[in-house]
Amino acid sequence: MKVPKERRLFQQNNKSQLRWVLLILLIVIWWILFSSYQNDEIEPLFLPTPTATRTAYSFSQEGEANYISGDLDDAIQAYEDALRVEPENAQVLVELARIQTYSSSMLTQSPRQERLAEALENIELAVELDPLDSNVHAVYALVLDWNASAVDFSDQRDELLLRASEAAIRATQLDSQNPLAMAYRAEVLSDQRQWIQARQLAEQAVVLEPNIMDTHRVLATVLEASGFYNLAIEEYKLAVELEPNFTYLYLKIGQNYRVLRLYDQALDYFDRAATINERLEIEDPLPYIAIAKTYSRDGEFFIAARNVERALLFDPANPDIYGVLGIIRNQARNYEDAILVLRCAVYGCSAEENMEMDVDVVGLPLRDDSLAYYLTLGSLLAAYGQECDEIVSLMDEIEATYSEDEITMGVVTENRNIWEIFCSE
Repeated sequence: MKVPKERRLFQQNNKSQLRWVLLILLIVIWWILFSSYQNDEIEPLFLPTPTATRTAYSFSQEGEANYISGDLDDAIQAYEDALRVEPENAQVLVELARIQTYSSSMLTQSPRQERLAEALENIELAVELDPLDSNVHAVYALVLDWNASAVDFSDQRDELLLRASEAAIRATQLDSQNPLAMAYRAEVLSDQRQWIQARQLAEQAVVLEPNIMDTHRVLATVLEASGFYNLAIEEYKLAVELEPNFTYLYLKIGQNYRVLRLYDQALDYFDRAATINERLEIEDPLPYIAIAKTYSRDGEFFIAARNVERALLFDPANPDIYGVLGIIRNQARNYEDAILVLRCAVYGCSAEENMEMDVDVVGLPLRDDSLAYYLTLGSLLAAYGQECDEIVSLMDEIEATYSEDEITMGVVTENRNIWEIFCSE
């Protein structure tokens, strides 16, 4: 009989030993992690990873895309977001200032001045950060020039134009072949009434760089200021081909057609601007105001008023729109309603006083773009022979500012003569 080999009664299985070791290790690891979590030394497992921070370049790309699409407000917001990431990025400041300047063309007077002031602040910072960049000084000239066109007093305008000229010259000194520098310098020269030199320089800019909107826009602006409206229209159309969603260009084409009394063509381009805004869901009153002014020139006062009323829906607290509506109602001989909205434009009105929209309106100060509202309101009040003190106050205010303007003073004198008939004892 074969006897089996002897074996130890208490020999342990190796696999069983390994399992016990692993279990003990897991318990120790769990205890360490639990203790650390309780003491806030580590974060809980499986939390979502933090969102990556966007770069200034990413925001700038978004801004450029919005600009190309025609949504200038969203473009401005994107560039402002880029500056929050890199507040001293001169190139972002330049693009932001340029777009802010162009977007001001789609605003009425007070918002326009505010937007241009913001653009000036941004471009001045860019000049400090990068004083040797030609484009920085070129856009500086553009911003100063457009600010000059928006100020109320001639001495301020002359000072800003002088600074714009200096910036444009500096830009060309830094790069004599910079087409933007040439173009913006031409625009400044045009505003200084040096039209021959302005046109020569603008034409050089177009030859040097025919594939950017700015050179064609400036040449069109110079031609328009010189009275060459048909040529201006052609240049604006070339600018539109390069930036087809920039509604300012459509408004300029329409305005030139309107000067030529080609009202159907003018209305077509104003309508195109309104259509672009509608597609982008931009509530811009200016195309409708342009349409209204065109219809009023053609004697279509009812449809003109309807378009201004539509503009009011987009910007119900804007006193300038009330002024336009008052002028059109006066032309339509709807005098009583004209007085109501002109008072809102000139003095402002509360929501209770406002017969058009249930909002408060702050009146416009007396300046070139609001003078017609003041004069028309004074003439209507004088013709009605009512509110004698109000007429005197209005005429005194106008005379204090425009005493050297013969046409304005002629209207003031006529209103005073009518006042004498109805109001003097």
